[in-house]
Amino acid sequence: DVQLQASGGGLVQPGGSLRLSCVASRFIFGSYAMSWFRQAPGKGPEWVSTIDRSGGSTSYADSVKGRSAISRDNAKNTLYLQMNSLKPEDTAMYYCVKGIRLTSTSRGQGTKVTVSS
Repeated sequence: DVQLQASGGGLVQPGGSLRLSCVASRFIFGSYAMSWFRQAPGKGPEWVSTIDRSGGSTSYADSVKGRSAISRDNAKNTLYLQMNSLKPEDTAMYYCVKGIRLTSTSRGQGTKVTVSS
């Protein structure tokens, strides 16, 4: 089974920053595009960002574009999401995902981000 251990979430004030990390295991990390999704309380899942296998190509949802940066370190089997200028509407559980589709088997347990003063 895929293992994706996300961390780095927490409580942050509006305008603040967080760096999420996700350590992957039990699959060949460098062979897959990786993504971040999020789910706010009472809402459905939302795609946030995707990075290709090499890290040379990235894409972002309009809601986070210009405020976030996805990256990866294939030597460390780790995916990152740097989020700046955080807004209350960024409050959600953030999941790292193997590939580009969120399924019950492609995601880890998530890390919670709360943006509040």
